[in-house]
Amino acid sequence: MKHDIANPHLSELGDRRVEWAGRRMQVLAGIRERFREERPLDGRTVVACLHVTAETANLMLALRDGGAEVALCASNPLSTQDDVAASLVAAGIPVFAIRGEDDETYYEHIDAVLDMEPDVTMDDGADLVSVLHTRRTDLTPLGSTEETTTGVIRLRALAEAGDLRFPVLAVNDSDTKHLFDNRFGTGQSAMDGIIRASNVLIAGLNVVVVGFGDCGRGVASRADGLGARVVVVEIDPIRALEAKLEGHEVMTADDAAAVGDIFITVTGNKHVLRRRHFEVMKDGAILSNAGHFDIELELSALDEMAESRHPIREHLEEYRLPDGRRVLVAAEGRLVNLGAAEGHPADVMDLSFSNQALAAEWLIQNAGKLDATIHRLPKELDDDVAATKLEALGGGLEVLTPEQEAYLASWTEGT
Repeated sequence: MKHDIANPHLSELGDRRVEWAGRRMQVLAGIRERFREERPLDGRTVVACLHVTAETANLMLALRDGGAEVALCASNPLSTQDDVAASLVAAGIPVFAIRGEDDETYYEHIDAVLDMEPDVTMDDGADLVSVLHTRRTDLTPLGSTEETTTGVIRLRALAEAGDLRFPVLAVNDSDTKHLFDNRFGTGQSAMDGIIRASNVLIAGLNVVVVGFGDCGRGVASRADGLGARVVVVEIDPIRALEAKLEGHEVMTADDAAAVGDIFITVTGNKHVLRRRHFEVMKDGAILSNAGHFDIELELSALDEMAESRHPIREHLEEYRLPDGRRVLVAAEGRLVNLGAAEGHPADVMDLSFSNQALAAEWLIQNAGKLDATIHRLPKELDDDVAATKLEALGGGLEVLTPEQEAYLASWTEGT
């Protein structure tokens, strides 16, 4: 079996980490059990470019138990947990991921999983699909799944231009993904990453959240819960007004730059904090990014401005400016929740990765029937995931009486 990982001898440590995450992923465990019995992926090859974490490992094991030949590469060089990679390799699953790998190795690993000629690809950021539309047009999978908002944006652009070569299922658009993973997962894990990187007390600080989508809303909520004064920067008037009515300050990036103690970008856009903002930041300001790509902070400009830079803590680098101010950057401007912490809690990833497993099954069941455009996981599958998780957490759903169902039906029928 081919693989490229940092240290195969870490597998025992990885096994423990994977087993611990699996305890909190009850929905995926149920899908894995059904997959083991029904083998819906038999004879198919599924490859994934996802964060190599304990939660992802549980997804890979479920797909394997469903009959698929699977392989995994990393969607971010700093998110790979080397012990988890070793655990999967020991379980017979090819992994091509090394924490801190350079760009050349990153794309070599993408090619390595594509060399398996997959029937289905899984992406977190659309890098596999991007390569399949440029260097590897020799391959045409049955379909692909996309995990994150940034990837869906890239794919929608391809689809709108008429250039998408095969169907893509936007797992990110499922309610049990974007309402929970983006909001509750990113909210908790981003703050976790900042605290691990800096060990600062959040209470009493000005935390600037750039972007107030589902991810930004979650980050703002968790920062507020930790006692911060939250400032939101947003270009959309509806979201900006929502942030204001939720009790946050709403400012332009120029105004927020001068008052922020911690900055967290969650926009998916390029250089939302740049040179002119760095020029007015406080001494000791901490910059971090919770968007998928490491382009939201214009670090090349900060590097040009700095007289010196050096690591001051693990995952925290200090840039010293000519006037003596120090600006700190967490996790190299990459995803702070994975670069400086462990990513989303397993409870949240249980929902997202249950969707991924069901999405792979759905694409294979509907092979040849789908247009080369963006699709969404059927609502009934999304609802099943939510209901199963609710039950696992000790909740219960109200059930309509026949009279209530008839009354609602009369409304839909226009009577």
